[in-house]
Amino acid sequence: MSVSSDAPDLPSPGEEATGTPEGGGVSAGAGAPAGTPGSPRRPTGFGPLLARLHFYAGVLVAPFLLVAAVTGLLYTFTPQLDAFVYDKELTVARPAGASLPLAEQVEAARARHQKGTLTAVRPGTGDSTTQVDFALPELGERAHTVYVDPYTGEVTGQLTTWYGSTPLKTWLDDLHRNLHLGTTGRYYSEFAASWLWVLVLGGLVLWWRRRRRNRSARRLLLPDLAAGKGVRRTRGWHAATGVWLALGLLALSATGLTWSRFAGAHFGEALDALRSGTPAVSTALPGASAGGPGGHHHGGAVDSPTGDGVDPKAIDGVLAAARRDGLSGPVAIGVPQDHTAAWTVSQTRNLWPVGRDSVAVDATTDRVVDRVDFADWPVLAKLTRWGINAHMGTLFGLVNQILLALLAIGLTCMTVLGYRMWWQRRPTRADRRAPLGTPPARGAWRGIPYGALAAGVLAVVALGWALPLLGLPLAAFLAADLVAGAVRRRRRVTPPTAGADSTG
Repeated sequence: MSVSSDAPDLPSPGEEATGTPEGGGVSAGAGAPAGTPGSPRRPTGFGPLLARLHFYAGVLVAPFLLVAAVTGLLYTFTPQLDAFVYDKELTVARPAGASLPLAEQVEAARARHQKGTLTAVRPGTGDSTTQVDFALPELGERAHTVYVDPYTGEVTGQLTTWYGSTPLKTWLDDLHRNLHLGTTGRYYSEFAASWLWVLVLGGLVLWWRRRRRNRSARRLLLPDLAAGKGVRRTRGWHAATGVWLALGLLALSATGLTWSRFAGAHFGEALDALRSGTPAVSTALPGASAGGPGGHHHGGAVDSPTGDGVDPKAIDGVLAAARRDGLSGPVAIGVPQDHTAAWTVSQTRNLWPVGRDSVAVDATTDRVVDRVDFADWPVLAKLTRWGINAHMGTLFGLVNQILLALLAIGLTCMTVLGYRMWWQRRPTRADRRAPLGTPPARGAWRGIPYGALAAGVLAVVALGWALPLLGLPLAAFLAADLVAGAVRRRRRVTPPTAGADSTG
């Protein structure tokens, strides 16, 4: 998020305040046509326009990035926070022999929670409890989860969860995604993710151009500690930090956009068009009908006062069938609402190597009727799954969490350094404009070939469709900047006074 440009630096406090072609002052020939003796040099090419875009984007987008970084840092360590806050619900003191039949654990949960529909069960293993989900109409996407000791059948607690996430994790997730503002709040996170990669790539290009005289690894990767005080030293730290974090920040931007509101919807449509969406097992049972036999303990429809559409006693046979078919590790069991559909058993391992195999089981015969293996997922679907896990800090466990924390802290530091540069670049003379910092020079439009401008317009249109919260603000900025420059040029009928923008 550097505010540097290819033009000479503006003076920081304590440096000599002289005119520069960045708009912070004028020389004796201000107002003369560009290219005449004594006139300021008009910026040419793509670099100055990129610097100007980078400056304004950095100033205006940085607050959203700062919020995303801080809330993301809080979310990163939800596994440890959950273990501390919900230790009683999530874990048992010590495993005591073999676990009870899963049906008995479900019955214990139902005894505690007598209303609602049984929808899912996540069997406990090791020192973790079994989680039993009950849906109620008033809860919407959420559910009441009852936690059961798998060795004693004792209920250890009940929480309102969101797809298995605890209330604390759900609260932090909503804070990061939408600031608890619902659909409206999702615009903030998509706006930040949409612009993050632009700022990162733009900053890298500007830093590369600035180092064109000496592009050694040390000059590119480390700040110039001999630069003294002022904007040059701050820029060095800002840019070097950005170089080190660039790959991780680009990954966060890309993975965050995959489930954003607008860009995420377009991404999903593209995956569907390429037949690369996440596959799911078919739960349709051959020959099943709404009027089929009922009352069988292996999953036939039952007249249950609990509201369950199937007999929960079938769950042990369903799990055994899935285990025989090779599903190991932690799993989630999806409970059908009537006998016409199969039960589902899906692996839930998010650590590398990811385990996401799924089977559909006919509870009347304890036979697997469909199966989808993670190894057979389309490549793009696998990449999406890995990206989501990495973004949420689960792909590589604690190492993943530490890397995310470093990225969040680094992005926060870059934002602070960017604003410090903004302040340091402010003119120090009373007769100079832009008291809180001067943007890079205008006039770059006229230095760009027409072919490149046409390609740029098409690119902005494409971005406006694929990434609306990037493309639309970008188009508005470019249009406003072009119009403002044209208005300023038309006003220059007479030579401007000192401090006027000499390059617009």
